[in-house]
Amino acid sequence: MTLIAELERTAAGLTAALTDAASAAEAESLRNAYLGRKGELAALMSRLPELPADERPAFGKAANAVKERLNRLLEERLAAFKAEVDNASLSRFDPSMPGRMPERGSLHPLTLVLEEICRILNNLGFETVDGPEAETDFHNFEALNFPRDHPARDMQDTLFLADGLLMRTHTSPMQVRAMLERKKPPVAVIAPGKVYRRDYDQTHSPMFHQVEGLLVDEGVGLAHLRGVLTHLLRELFGPDVTLRFRPSFFPFTEPSVEVDMSCVICRGSGSRADGKGGKETCRVCKGTGWLEILGAGMVDPAVFAAVGFSPACTGFAFGMGVERIAMLKYGIDDLRLFFENDLRFLGRFVK
Repeated sequence: MTLIAELERTAAGLTAALTDAASAAEAESLRNAYLGRKGELAALMSRLPELPADERPAFGKAANAVKERLNRLLEERLAAFKAEVDNASLSRFDPSMPGRMPERGSLHPLTLVLEEICRILNNLGFETVDGPEAETDFHNFEALNFPRDHPARDMQDTLFLADGLLMRTHTSPMQVRAMLERKKPPVAVIAPGKVYRRDYDQTHSPMFHQVEGLLVDEGVGLAHLRGVLTHLLRELFGPDVTLRFRPSFFPFTEPSVEVDMSCVICRGSGSRADGKGGKETCRVCKGTGWLEILGAGMVDPAVFAAVGFSPACTGFAFGMGVERIAMLKYGIDDLRLFFENDLRFLGRFVK
C-alpha cells in the first residue's frame, strides 16, 4: 500500500472513530492517537524519506490537507459535545427559583475599632498623623527619654534591623516627629498604626495596633487628660463607664498612670449571673470590677528638651492597644482570631 493510500486510510479511521465517540474526553484521546506528536499521522510523515524525491512534495501537501481536515472535524465534534452539555444545563434551569445573593464582605473588626477611636478623637480636635514603621533609635527610644542603658528598653522586646533601624515598638515616635515638625505648641495629634514586638501567644502578637494621643499647650493638666479619656471610653463602651487612675511608670511621662475602666461585662460589680439564679465571679475582670485599658501621663520635660520645646510647656500623652479595645468591645477572648482570616469569625462583623 502506498503512503498516500495509508494516509487516506488513517483519515477514514479517525473520521469513523469520531463518529462513534461518546464524549469530549474520547474525542481528545483520538486527537492524541491520530494527530499527536507520536500519533499515526506523525508516523506516516516520518516515512517521507522512503519516497522518491519527486513524489515528496505531493505527499507533504496531501498530508497537510488531511491534517487540516481532521482538525476541523475534531473541533466540530468537540463543539457538538459542548452544545449538548449546555443544552442539558439549560434544561435543568428553573427561572422561577429565587437567585442567590453574593456574600457581603465587611471591614475587619480591628479596622472598625480603629476608625471609631480616630473619629471620636478627631471630633475633639486631634489631628491624625502617620509615620514609618521602620524607625530610628532616636525617634523610638532616645527622644522619648529611653537612654541607651535604660532598663525600660527591655520591656519593649524590640525587633532590630540593619543600618541602625528597628521596627517601632509603639506609635510614640510619630508624636516626636509631630513636635519636631511643628517646632512649638499647640500640638494635638493622634498616631494610629502597626507596632512590632517579639512576642506571640493567646494575648500577644508580634504585630499589633496602637493609637496614641498627644496634647501640648499652655496650662494642660491631668484634669484635661481625664476629661478626654472619659469621653473616649464612654463613646466606645457606653455612658455608664467610670475611670480610675493608678500610679505607674513610663519613661516619657511624669507623673504616669495606668487607666482602668469599670468592667463592661459585670458593670463594675465583680460578679454576674450564673444562669442558675445565683452569682459567680466575673471571669473578665476576675472579680475586681475593673479592667486595665490604657497607659497615660503628663509628658516628661526630658521629651520636650529632646524636641526643642520650651521647658515651660505642659502636655499629656496616652496610648492604647486596638486589639485590647476590640476584644472587650466584641467579647473576644483570643487575640489570634484577628489574624487568622477565618471567614466564620469575620462574618460576624458584616452589617
